[in-house]
Amino acid sequence: MLNHQPQVYLVDASIYIFQAHFSPSVESFDEKGGELSALFGFIQFLLQFLRRTKPTYLAIAHDESLFYGFRHELSPEYKSNRELPDENLEMQLNGCTEVCGILGLPSYASKVYEADDIIGTLANSVRNANSSTQVIIISKDKDLVQLIESEQDYLWDYSSNRRRQLNDIIEEFGVTPWQFPDYLGLIGDSVDCISGVPGIGPVKAKALLQKFHDIDEIYANLDSVSNLEIRGTKGLAKTLIENRPLAYLSKQLATIICEVQDKEETFGSASFKNLEIGTPDEVKFSEFLSQYKFRESDRNRLISLLNNLNSE
Repeated sequence: MLNHQPQVYLVDASIYIFQAHFSPSVESFDEKGGELSALFGFIQFLLQFLRRTKPTYLAIAHDESLFYGFRHELSPEYKSNRELPDENLEMQLNGCTEVCGILGLPSYASKVYEADDIIGTLANSVRNANSSTQVIIISKDKDLVQLIESEQDYLWDYSSNRRRQLNDIIEEFGVTPWQFPDYLGLIGDSVDCISGVPGIGPVKAKALLQKFHDIDEIYANLDSVSNLEIRGTKGLAKTLIENRPLAYLSKQLATIICEVQDKEETFGSASFKNLEIGTPDEVKFSEFLSQYKFRESDRNRLISLLNNLNSE
């Protein structure tokens, strides 16, 4: 067991891949004019991030479950607003996974679990190994606030440099991080097509969870719901009763899995040693850029970023 306080950075790859893909300020094409902005932007993000933070322990979590994960089996509506990547974007996504290994970065993906679950399981694993571990999650996805367990942890939207710590989360949402799945179970999440309970928005959900610990306690005390000091509580108990299965399903969909036991999922047993950053392979990196036929200006830009990283 480690005796010092380690910092572990857990990166939600998809956020920064798709941010580059859709950003008008990130443009990159191959020698024949094919789109490479997602791959270029992600590599640029990684190299700049590494130079800025100089981490010892890090993991990149990729999303490969798409429409085939366990949550889709629970609800066909889950993330039904998403589209499968076309051939070009799929090629770039494969490149984003491949380049992590070339840069010496531990990375994980799953056909069953989402990047959130990978991050949650890795966070749980390192905390079990050393309770003083500082977990820093790199993402702009608010769902990940539920993984912030102590005042030293934070969710960092690297692009906007916004950091959400424990007190920030409580102030912003009015609930604790560990209540966040219950919060989403009540209000839903339109981004992921999670319905929640009709008629319950942030104000009512916050009031309910400030009075009761979780959804279980809410349903165990329905007679007290009408006593909440907010508007519109008269029919709230009836609404909760009528939508009880929906509330529990919505919470289940919103809950990040933190203890994946499947032996086929290597992240379930990852240790600090697994999360140590290796040395980038400069030769393979140059070959990688040539393989994807980056234009010379973009290839030189990325090689320069790697050289700057290695020279420090």
